[in-house]
Amino acid sequence: MENTEKKGYESYVVVHNIAKRHNVGTLARSCTAFGVSELILVGRRDFNAFGSHGSTSHLNFRHFHSLSLAQSFLKERDCDICGVEITDDAVAVNQHPFKRNTAFLLGNEGMGLSAKECEICDFFVYIPQYGCGTASLNVTVAASIVLHHFGVWAGFPERTREGNKFVVAERPAKQVRKNYCAETAESIVEERRLKRENNSNGFFEESCKDESSSNLFGGLFSS
Repeated sequence: MENTEKKGYESYVVVHNIAKRHNVGTLARSCTAFGVSELILVGRRDFNAFGSHGSTSHLNFRHFHSLSLAQSFLKERDCDICGVEITDDAVAVNQHPFKRNTAFLLGNEGMGLSAKECEICDFFVYIPQYGCGTASLNVTVAASIVLHHFGVWAGFPERTREGNKFVVAERPAKQVRKNYCAETAESIVEERRLKRENNSNGFFEESCKDESSSNLFGGLFSS
């Protein structure tokens, strides 16, 4: 299929149950580099932006309190949910098994995708490895590889280069830096309380009572 027939495809990244908070900031940088439409947070909405190198200003965020709400949102957009995990039926990502808009669900660094996360996936991809020294990749490294492959398949236009770097767009005027994703003492106490109540070892929780969704930029960059 020619690239001209693929214009308009979108990719999303769904972040749920990631153990290391700084990985979200680094992941945001990869999302920006590879043309992701939105980074979807499930559960808690605050995170550590360290490692993003300012790329969060160019990325849309969305929040849901549960995986089921995130799934409904993605299905309304004719989006497949692809689990990045080594499973019996996983396809090597370099075979580009994509058909439409795709959201990539990334597993916890230690345990991988949970059974609940696997249930909402339409298919799975894995990244072939050729060396013998490690069992898996860091979640942000894995995301970068998978997102690059999707961009190649979808025919995303390459960004203009200048010198030895790619040209960075100007920061949108409406996005003013204001207490960006600050973790307050109250939020940390609340996180620990939720962990105790739900006997969970994950980062994001689904125990919030509010079932609404929201675009995070409204709260993080208010005018």
